[in-house]
Amino acid sequence: MFSWESLYSIKAGGVAPHVSELSEALAREGHEMHVFTRRGDFDHYDCINGVNYQRVNSDSAGDLIYQMDSMCDALYDRFLAVQKIFGKFDILHGHDWHPVSALIKLKKDFGIPYILTIHSTERGRGGSYEEICRREQHGMNEASQVIVTSKRLMKEVMSIYAIPAGKMQIVPNGITRGKIEKGINAARAKEKRGISRTMRTVLFCGRMAHQKGPDMLVEAIPIVVKKFKDTVFIFAGEGNLRTECTERAIKLGVAGNCRFLGYVAEPEKENLLNACDIVCVPSRNEPFGIIILEAWDACKPVVATQAVSIIKNFEDGILAYVQPESLAWCINRLLENPEEMKKLAKAGNERVQTEFNWNTIAKTTDAIYKKVL
Repeated sequence: MFSWESLYSIKAGGVAPHVSELSEALAREGHEMHVFTRRGDFDHYDCINGVNYQRVNSDSAGDLIYQMDSMCDALYDRFLAVQKIFGKFDILHGHDWHPVSALIKLKKDFGIPYILTIHSTERGRGGSYEEICRREQHGMNEASQVIVTSKRLMKEVMSIYAIPAGKMQIVPNGITRGKIEKGINAARAKEKRGISRTMRTVLFCGRMAHQKGPDMLVEAIPIVVKKFKDTVFIFAGEGNLRTECTERAIKLGVAGNCRFLGYVAEPEKENLLNACDIVCVPSRNEPFGIIILEAWDACKPVVATQAVSIIKNFEDGILAYVQPESLAWCINRLLENPEEMKKLAKAGNERVQTEFNWNTIAKTTDAIYKKVL
């Protein structure tokens, strides 16, 4: 595995748990797994949960492209050293554009095929960095197989990069069952944030960025509180829209119904997920949405937009149009139907146990490895 992040190195976002937890599941399937990644505050080598972590120092100066070039050079050198000790590798598996330069060079120099998992695209994230787009394109062109995490992301990749459907396969993100679910006192968790234990809470958890749509959720709040005054919207996450959303809530007269927490550490995030009544994912673009799996693991109902493709509408969640009025309608529907909230949450929780568990995903990934080899 080649990635710029993991749970046991530098952790930047949702790719980290995917890389580490998938590697652990593949190790349980009998593969010898090595994760090549940045060092951060860890040692150069560890074996954790059956996975060998090969970590490198890399230059943190300069822009992101320069940093990734430095990382790729270090990953290549580390690979050469590790291969002398552990023997020849059969296949390489990279994640997103960050390690692409190292993967292509290793393929060229040693003839080792690689698979590339795309978790999101530069265009989909709202970025416009042409060099990142170029590396995404080059990385997928040179890969033996491209993995995407959802149908929506597959269509996006086909549209932007013209990668043929036959070269791609959908392998979803996963979650370790019980990772989020906790037997906490929801009332106390609410009071910790200055929220009455009887008030209902809607949780947004993610980057406060245009792609993730927190501004749309703020616009929906007046419609919800007009009908359900005892509702509080919690925004957990940092980003360039945080100040704008805070000011807009004041202007709309709903600041008292909002809590803008900024960045929260993982334990606090888990507490919020267990204490809330509804999780809202108002994304304009959503390649997958790990927060949905986390909500389902905590047995919480989810309201999302049609940008999310893993939800089965009215079966395990409710999908809104990408507009505030529709989000408000969906939230109001659930607030006035507690039994439907329970039904949707239970259905989502069952999918976590069957469809989105790492053992199932590892078996699918293993089949792709065998196909490439």
